[in-house]
Amino acid sequence: MECNGEGILLKIEAATNADYAYLQVRDHHIVQSLICKKINEKEIYMLRDDNKNNIGWLRFGYFWDNTPFMNMLWLEEPHRGQGFGKEAVLYWEEEMRNTGFNVVMTSTLASEGAQYFYRKLGYRDAGCLLLENEPLEIIMIKQLGN
Repeated sequence: MECNGEGILLKIEAATNADYAYLQVRDHHIVQSLICKKINEKEIYMLRDDNKNNIGWLRFGYFWDNTPFMNMLWLEEPHRGQGFGKEAVLYWEEEMRNTGFNVVMTSTLASEGAQYFYRKLGYRDAGCLLLENEPLEIIMIKQLGN
């Protein structure tokens, strides 16, 4: 648990089946049939305040089936800009390091400000993806220390 500047504690824990309804309604970037699988594989972390209210989630998978790739970091609007995103990413990185990984990845649209957030956390550009009629997607990578 970490405390932000307003004294709110952040609790990060693996999603459970009880979180399905929350995720189903809010996560519009995943095929709905995969939510339960990701919950069962512990590939979604719920972000909760000290009153156990959901304030967001972090979802990941594996690039090339061997490199952890954060697909989604979402915070509810009132909780953005308070350090919770940074704490969630650092927690996920530590979990991946403890599992034996020394590299993690994520991506963000070039049109979004999130690229600056990830760069502050030590991610660097590793390539890009350009799909028809879509903004450029920046692929980012970070080496984890021992």
